[in-house]
Amino acid sequence: MLPFKQDDDHSTQATSTELVWYAAYGSNMHLDRLTCYLAGGVPPGGAHRNPGCRDPRPPRRTEAVVLPGRLYFAGESGVWTGGMAFHDPLAPDETPGRAYLLSAEQFSDLAAQEMRHPPGRDLDLRTVLATGRDQFGPGRYETLLCPGHLDGIPVLTLTAPSPATPLNAPAAGYLRHLAAGLHDAHGWSPARSADYLATRPGAAGTWTAPTVLEALHVPHAAPPPGVAAE
Repeated sequence: MLPFKQDDDHSTQATSTELVWYAAYGSNMHLDRLTCYLAGGVPPGGAHRNPGCRDPRPPRRTEAVVLPGRLYFAGESGVWTGGMAFHDPLAPDETPGRAYLLSAEQFSDLAAQEMRHPPGRDLDLRTVLATGRDQFGPGRYETLLCPGHLDGIPVLTLTAPSPATPLNAPAAGYLRHLAAGLHDAHGWSPARSADYLATRPGAAGTWTAPTVLEALHVPHAAPPPGVAAE
């Protein structure tokens, strides 16, 4: 895992760039899922077809990262059903993630799809690069954060404008993508991933480490009571 520099003062950083690191902390940690945003398609277990990016090429590099803040689940996913992963950068915790080196154009198209907008328009990244934060709208994943730089290239991630409500437990298929990403990026075992995911706000109280582990090991495991079926 490469260290990345957290920025306390963005005023000295560049306000334009051709490359960015997209830091995924949810299902996009799994490259198979991210590829559906880049090249288009339906992710395994999903219910929504992504149109893909203007440039469908794979990431130039991937690296494991740890973001300051906490992962939690809230809202209702139209792709997976159940809660979606969000990141609260102000919570006293750490969130393992996976960073992908993309062009600014690819990131713009990926972000548009996360925001439920059609891809094809470049985002104005000047504010987030200058201040560390920008908000493109009130909805899910419409807030852009820049927690730091890796190899001199800005790290960007997407989340809700403030902790999203209501908390909601994620579906089994969604958790499988998160666990696959944690394994690929950080080398985590299924047991470690289950312990981590079961204790995140929104999942805790509905999922337990044993039921998450069962879902990870059984491709079509039914979610526990209280979690919407896939």
